[in-house]
Amino acid sequence: MKRTYDVIVIGGGAIGLSAANEAGKRKSSVLVLERFSFLNQRGSSAGISRQYRVPYPDKYMVQMALDTMPYWDKLQESTPKPLMDKVGTLWFGDPNVHSTEGNIGQAKLAMDSLGVKYDTLTSAQVEEKYRFKGLPDNYTGIFQKDGASIDLALTLKTMLELNIAHPTVHLEENAPVTRIQEKNKIFYVTTPKGTYQAAKVVITPGPYINDVLNLLKFDIKVTYWEMSSAYFKKVDPKIQYPTWFVFQNNIGDNGNQFYGFPEVEWDHPGYIRVAPDFVIKELANPSQRTGIPNKQELEYTTEWVKNHMTGLEPIPLYTSTCLIALSKIKDKELVLDFAPPYVHNHENIVIYGTGWAAKFIPLLGSIIADMAIDGKTDYNIRPFELGYKYFKSLI
Repeated sequence: MKRTYDVIVIGGGAIGLSAANEAGKRKSSVLVLERFSFLNQRGSSAGISRQYRVPYPDKYMVQMALDTMPYWDKLQESTPKPLMDKVGTLWFGDPNVHSTEGNIGQAKLAMDSLGVKYDTLTSAQVEEKYRFKGLPDNYTGIFQKDGASIDLALTLKTMLELNIAHPTVHLEENAPVTRIQEKNKIFYVTTPKGTYQAAKVVITPGPYINDVLNLLKFDIKVTYWEMSSAYFKKVDPKIQYPTWFVFQNNIGDNGNQFYGFPEVEWDHPGYIRVAPDFVIKELANPSQRTGIPNKQELEYTTEWVKNHMTGLEPIPLYTSTCLIALSKIKDKELVLDFAPPYVHNHENIVIYGTGWAAKFIPLLGSIIADMAIDGKTDYNIRPFELGYKYFKSLI
C-alpha cells in the first residue's frame, strides 16, 4: 500500500469525505483514515436525516446556508435519488426565547438583511396550517420555503462512492490515529495499520476531535451530547409536517425545546421523527456513549407530541441516538481554522470540529480542501476561526 500522500484526512465522516472528494477533484493524492468503519453510526454522522434550513440568528450563517445550495445541486448530479426532501422550515414558539438555535426575531432580522423571503405566522396560523395544537396565544412563527430534510445516509454513501472513484484517493477504515509527528515539514501519521506521511493534514473526526488534537498537544473546549430521537407512527396517513423547531423556556430538567422532520421514504416510512434539542446529562468524553436514548428525554418528547401534534400515535416505536461535540466557546458553534502557531508546521494543519453542520457538508468540503492545498480560502471563515486565543496548549 502507498505510504506517501499530499493530504491525510483524519476522520471519514461526512465532512472528511467531502474534503477528500474536493481534494481528489484537484488531483491531489489523499488518504482518509477512519477510526471505525465507513458509514458507521458511532459519531455525528449517525442517524438518517438532518435539517437544511436558512433561518439563523446571524447574517453570516444565513449567507452560508444560501451559499451551500449550489454545492448541494452539484452533488445531486452524482446520484439519481434525491438527497433532500424540500418541505420548508417552520420555526415557532415564544418570541422571547433564545435557544441553542437562536431566536425567532433575530432570524427574521438576519434574513431581512439578505432579502430572504419568509412567512410570518401567529400561533393560530401555526396550528391551522401545520397541524400543531394547544399552543399558547403569544407564540409566533416563521416559515421559510427552502428548508429540507437531508438524506444523510445517501449523502454519506454518495460521498464515499465519489472518493472510491477518484484514482488519487485512498480510503482506510478501522484505522484510529495513535501518533502524529512532524519533521522537516512532513507529517508522519501512525495507525495500527502502519505509518503514513504527507505535507498536509486535515483533522475532521467529529466528536472525537480532542482525541486527535491531544496528539498535537492541544485541545479545544467542547462538551459532548448523546442526542435522542423518537419515531411516532402516523394514524392519519395524509398528515405531513415540514422540518420544524419550537422555542420554549425550560421546565426544570426538561429543556422543552424540540425539533422534527417530515415523513420520508428513506427513514421509517409511515413515521414522523421528533427529537429533543437538549440533553439532561452531558458526557465528559465520547467513550461514555451508550447508544441508548435517555428515558427521561424520551418521556418529555412523547409528552410534547401528545399535547401539541396531531395525526400521530403518541408512543415512540423506534428510537436512536447521535453523538456530537459542541463548542463551549461563546458564539463559536462551528470551529474551522488552522492549528495554533505553537504547533510545528501549524499552517499545514486544517481543523474542523464541533457543531451541527450537515447542511453545509459540500461547501465545507470545498473550503477545507482549499485551505489544505492552497493554504487559504476565499470564503470568509473569520466567524469560525479560533487561533491561539481559544486553543489550549497541553505542554
